[in-house]
Amino acid sequence: MFQSRTSGKFLAAVAGGALLLTACAGNDTEASKPTASDSASASAPAAPAAQTITYAFDQEFSSYNGNTGAENASRNNMPLQRVLTGFWYYGGDGAVTPDTDFGTYEKTSDDPLTVKYTINPAAVWSDGTPIDCDDLVLAWAANSGKVKGFSTAGTTGWELTSAPDCEKGGKEVTHVYSEPFADWHGSLYAQGSIMPAHVVEKQGNISEEEFLAAVKAGDDKKLADAIKFYNDGWIMKGTLLSEDLIPSSGPYKLSKLDAGQSLTAVANDKYWGAKPTIQTVVERIIALDQQAQALENGEINIAAPQPGPDVLNQLNALQGVTVKSGPQYFYDHLDFNLDSSPFKDRTLREAFAKCVPRQLIVDNLIKPLNPDAQILQARITASVQASYPDIVAGLGGEEKKYDTVDIEGAKALLEKAGKVGLEVKIGYKTPNPRRTSVAQLIGDSCNKAGFKIKDNGSEDFFGTGLANNTYDVALFGWIGSDLISGSTSTYTSVKKCDSEHKGNNNGCYSNKKVDELLKKANGTTEKAEQTPLLAEAEKIMWEDLATIPLYENPNLTAWSEGVGNVIPNPTQAGISWNMDKWTIS
Repeated sequence: MFQSRTSGKFLAAVAGGALLLTACAGNDTEASKPTASDSASASAPAAPAAQTITYAFDQEFSSYNGNTGAENASRNNMPLQRVLTGFWYYGGDGAVTPDTDFGTYEKTSDDPLTVKYTINPAAVWSDGTPIDCDDLVLAWAANSGKVKGFSTAGTTGWELTSAPDCEKGGKEVTHVYSEPFADWHGSLYAQGSIMPAHVVEKQGNISEEEFLAAVKAGDDKKLADAIKFYNDGWIMKGTLLSEDLIPSSGPYKLSKLDAGQSLTAVANDKYWGAKPTIQTVVERIIALDQQAQALENGEINIAAPQPGPDVLNQLNALQGVTVKSGPQYFYDHLDFNLDSSPFKDRTLREAFAKCVPRQLIVDNLIKPLNPDAQILQARITASVQASYPDIVAGLGGEEKKYDTVDIEGAKALLEKAGKVGLEVKIGYKTPNPRRTSVAQLIGDSCNKAGFKIKDNGSEDFFGTGLANNTYDVALFGWIGSDLISGSTSTYTSVKKCDSEHKGNNNGCYSNKKVDELLKKANGTTEKAEQTPLLAEAEKIMWEDLATIPLYENPNLTAWSEGVGNVIPNPTQAGISWNMDKWTIS
């Protein structure tokens, strides 16, 4: 599954999709403060109306299709967790979990690797259309990279399979892989990746039979209108699309979008599985630094604010509120624009890396929440994973060059390149207090070396800046899982550096040796044998200064008294992964 890019506590990208298990904000802790004596000055938050649960998120929903390169973000993928289902999802412990309500899948052969997918005969879209194999064929066409024109966040896993055989109305497909693939059980047809083919066919002026034949033939001209709708037709422009364009395959369906305010999902009466326990779930758009106050005011039931000492103290002071912190697969990093910025020059990347105060950033912004926090040295492996120490040991000390600030070294490189006074635009999604602080700390340090750092944060950074490379350095987060296949596409060479082709490789980094190593790692089924491959790839990426990993983000979730079965998820699934099981008294 694709990792998702993030702007705050979680994301979203996106979208987006498997990446890193982040450091804990201390140990897993859970505290409930039900009595006035626990916090005499705090008031208990009032609960919103019964049979409705409201949770907060900091970014506005923008597309029903979170699988494209531009829309793979948590702003889209999180609220759709139980709207668009699939053969598997990430469970509460972050593990790949089959969704047997949707269907079943099984490996039928190791040599060659062969996997059979069978859709539940009872499965239907919320408009009554049966879910069948043309929906799977659409997912394959869009994500395999084998049908020209489709935008995708990544092709890893999909590209090893050929077009599935599908007859109109069929409920089964079988995929034969061209080579071994370690993460086969957590790759194809994830929750959120299966879009309604009948909608695409209608909007693309093509029959189901014609669609299936065109995909099998790779006929992008025949599919041109269908491809255009798949890429752009589900984008929201301030209002919810008509119901016929957004049928649901899960226990909820979207019912209302109030621009800048909220997104509402209601129970899907056509869902064939267990009915949701709550009729209505509302996602309120609330800035990260305002979510704790919104919880106290009773505007929301569940908050996932950006962790910080002040917000943690504020939450702990509330009566009747459960506060939980723990690990998640989420880290922040700096990505260079290697396509159209001065940082195509490695000398300038090195100068910048020398002045980025990584240790100071961790000390000032992360250690107050997690005293054991350290600088993150890897991109594909989290510090809590067993292989992390071995991978860091295999870097040969390359990463240590940038643990401490070297202003004089950075200044010398800038002077040598004749680039003293170079303006550097740091782009990120606002509002985000922590990332604003990161940009300020980088400015304070790198301006001394001769750079002119410009805080180029904007509310539409993911929609315009990141997609169109209108930045020099991008500051954002990846959230995913422990499946390496979801993150390797981020560092794999792209055919062309544009929104259609680059997927998650936003800066368009390219190194053929890294491509080879990551491909080998994806095809290696033994975890121990993956470690030296990933270590060598990481070492090369440090030598190239492909990106600069910074820190792992602590997790923080809080919910009001009477709300039950809230289970924070450490992956990109986020808090909404089991919203159909939430309860309220």
